[in-house]
Amino acid sequence: MKEIKAYVHRSRIADVIAALKESPAWGGERGGRRHNLAIYVVKGSLLPLDSDEQHYSMDLGDEVVNEYKLELLCEDSEVEPLKAALVEAARTGQAVAGWITVIDVISATPIH
Repeated sequence: MKEIKAYVHRSRIADVIAALKESPAWGGERGGRRHNLAIYVVKGSLLPLDSDEQHYSMDLGDEVVNEYKLELLCEDSEVEPLKAALVEAARTGQAVAGWITVIDVISATPIH
């Protein structure tokens, strides 16, 4: 099992979620298995797309960009198609518009 983490601009988050849900690895329109997707607003250091994205954080003492962090648990075989969907949907035209990391999950225990 793997965990995919992605950091994307707020203007791309709706398209990213839609692309993940339409991905064959997600199950596409036919349903498929449920994935554990968590989404957080985080203060990051991506280059802002416009002045609305950037603001000054009194807590951090620096300029920050509100970006979204996605966390998704998936099977090893689903990583590449889900990653491809993320990359395509998160594009902004910038040289670096976010990050995707993939981490091995040692254990995942469902709670019933």
